[in-house]
Amino acid sequence: MKRTLSALSLALFIIISASLAGCASVGSPSASPSPAETGTITLATTTSTDDSGLLDFILPVFKDETGWEVKVISVGTGAALQLGRDGEADVLLVHARTEEDKFVSEGYAERRYDVMYNDYVVVGPGGGAISHNNDVGRTFTDIKNQNLPFVSRGDNSGTHIRELQLWDKIGFEPADNSAYIEAGQGMGATLGMAVEMEAYTLADRATWLSYADVGDLVIVCEGDGQLLNPYGVMVVKSTELAVGAQAFIDWMVSPSTQQLIGTFGVAEYGQPLFFPDA
Repeated sequence: MKRTLSALSLALFIIISASLAGCASVGSPSASPSPAETGTITLATTTSTDDSGLLDFILPVFKDETGWEVKVISVGTGAALQLGRDGEADVLLVHARTEEDKFVSEGYAERRYDVMYNDYVVVGPGGGAISHNNDVGRTFTDIKNQNLPFVSRGDNSGTHIRELQLWDKIGFEPADNSAYIEAGQGMGATLGMAVEMEAYTLADRATWLSYADVGDLVIVCEGDGQLLNPYGVMVVKSTELAVGAQAFIDWMVSPSTQQLIGTFGVAEYGQPLFFPDA
């Protein structure tokens, strides 16, 4: 009798346990893990990262490793920052440190992350009035004093902002140079105008190296500390895709991606177009 009751109790226990397990598996949010959140984030970035080919080099890897896709808006840094202020971008990759710090202080981002750097170069006609040197102050002074043709980005980009800072340091208003022209264009188009006009311009080295037809232009000034060009990334605080935006930043500053950035351009140009800085 005891054995019969024990067997009956065991059978009831199994039936009840199975029933409870079945209830737990129906409609329970913890029954199976939800898939990782993915989607498409909007990256507003400077034209140099696009024109140089860097984004084409790294973004497919980002998608493969994280599942997130990236819509790129390539504009000058000033325009990219404004897109962030207007809530039209989720994450920014730009290169105008003072403006980036202002963006953070105004509350549009929590933090700026160092990600990479390269440098600016002054380019102009080979065999022209300015010989190769590493003093950008002297170079800009020579352009001013000799009223040499100069093509400016003129688009509130990081390159344009740095150019205006360099003019300001020598106490000169560039509009006073009758041969000074504002292109209002990206770096590639500005270089094209300088080639056609045999004029001087300030360019980031990555775009300069990757630009197809530089004509008779050569580097006339490089290596001055004032020509350092750091890039930063920021999550726009108003984004509704904060997970994806932060995933992009975490991926950009990771050791493997930093190494990847450092290899870009080496095979083709014999030197990196950007140097990791995270």
